[in-house]
Amino acid sequence: MNAASERTPSALPSTRSAGKHSGHSLTAAVRGVLRRALRVYADDPDIVAELRAQLDRLDEPLRVAIAGKVKAGKSTLLNGLVGELIAPTDAGECTKVVTWYRDGPSPRVVSYPDSDYGGGEPRPLPIRRDNGALAVELRGVPAERLRKLVVDWPSQSLRGTTLIDTPGIASMSAHNSRRTLAMLTPDDDSPAEADAVIYLMRHLHATDAEFLESFRDQGVARASSVNTIAVISRADEVGGGRIDAMLSARRIARRYRTEPALRGLCQTVLPVAGLLAATGRTLRQAEFQTLAGLAAAPREEMDDILLSTHRFLRSDKVAALRDLSYERRKDLLERFGIFGLRLSMMYVRQGRDSSPALAAELVTASGLHELQDVLSVQFSQRRDLLKARSGLLALERLVAARTSADAEEVGQLAAEVERIGSGAHEFVELRLLSALRCGEVELPDAESESAQRLLGGQGVAPAQRLALPAKATDAAVRMAALRELDRWRRRAEDPFADRPAVRAYRAVARTCEGLVAALPEPAVSEV
Repeated sequence: MNAASERTPSALPSTRSAGKHSGHSLTAAVRGVLRRALRVYADDPDIVAELRAQLDRLDEPLRVAIAGKVKAGKSTLLNGLVGELIAPTDAGECTKVVTWYRDGPSPRVVSYPDSDYGGGEPRPLPIRRDNGALAVELRGVPAERLRKLVVDWPSQSLRGTTLIDTPGIASMSAHNSRRTLAMLTPDDDSPAEADAVIYLMRHLHATDAEFLESFRDQGVARASSVNTIAVISRADEVGGGRIDAMLSARRIARRYRTEPALRGLCQTVLPVAGLLAATGRTLRQAEFQTLAGLAAAPREEMDDILLSTHRFLRSDKVAALRDLSYERRKDLLERFGIFGLRLSMMYVRQGRDSSPALAAELVTASGLHELQDVLSVQFSQRRDLLKARSGLLALERLVAARTSADAEEVGQLAAEVERIGSGAHEFVELRLLSALRCGEVELPDAESESAQRLLGGQGVAPAQRLALPAKATDAAVRMAALRELDRWRRRAEDPFADRPAVRAYRAVARTCEGLVAALPEPAVSEV
């Protein structure tokens, strides 16, 4: 049991009641066309298996991959999101394999052999705890011979989300990089195995922008920014881990949000100190007692010792340090980092006199709560839509590439896929939202900001779209939606607006119509 008080019980809270815009009707349409495709391709077992997998995927938790370069802090952030040390953070063999973490009734790890190396049946692997962290033994099988590992772990944080830890891109091992790219950006136009991506970067490099660009979907809802969030990882190391490191990281994140290389490729850019988040959510009582003892030492002396990792590891100037072996000090640095130690001392001196109190402060300072909020708004609330999009992408590829079935039936299936993809307003919203963010469609700043909010850029619930309090009454929501509907209809009739702008205005007006239609008719006394 970790000591951190949990503000949010899951990595990505499940939010599946956003009204008419939640994607349920779209999911039903996609489910129907997938079942029709099963009948059309009933004689092809490979296609049937693929279609059944897509049907199952509609009902699964959202799949969120954590990607980035080597040593970007992917596994550490995953541990912070889950609140348990289940992802290995060293440079061992397991970090070279794509690993899925999902909720399960009991701990279990299964390895899936790579077909390029002969394939084979999935094999359960032994697991153990090593100093509180999960350790997996590959039983002598080289990492490159495994397609993936699947870790089942009883966790409330994983009930609504399956998290996928990936090997680093642009790594020394081209094989590891290819495995990540193959999963997230397939060459054959099939949908990526992940519904959404958290992309970690320490600084913005050309390879980061190239990867985000490659994750852009080329199908029915080409809008990479909708299912991608960029994170400045290891934010606590900015400026050498000074006590104001997170403030500096937030300034960098704000600047990155306006970078042409990133705008339109991701929802937003956030700074997160993954190590601080993971340690805060798994803080041990013994660690707190050690920190409290160090914080009781003369502040000037401790500040001097914490100027560098070398001083902390070697100095015996403070009596409280003399009782800590070199290995204990090394463990503290691995758990907290020099920034986390400095911050913990400060919080303890300010009166955080218990393990839960300190844990809560560390998690808050890490930026994890902000990331969880964005994940909830941008991913969880769009779960059904993202799932439906993956299903349509699979069908698009199928009807374009496969001719083993009756040509007329395949043609009818293709027409239905096209009808759903082009006619579903949810996809229109996604495409327009992405176009506004990357500058493909230009509106005046105030209009663009308002349009993005109405299109679901800050959340898909009606109150979020209309900038109303969460507990706003139906009457208040209806009145606000009618005002916005009238406003955007008038914009669409502006004779001086160019054609792309008019299309955007009409799409936003259609969103407002949907908001009004989803509300119950007002009682006579309200009219």
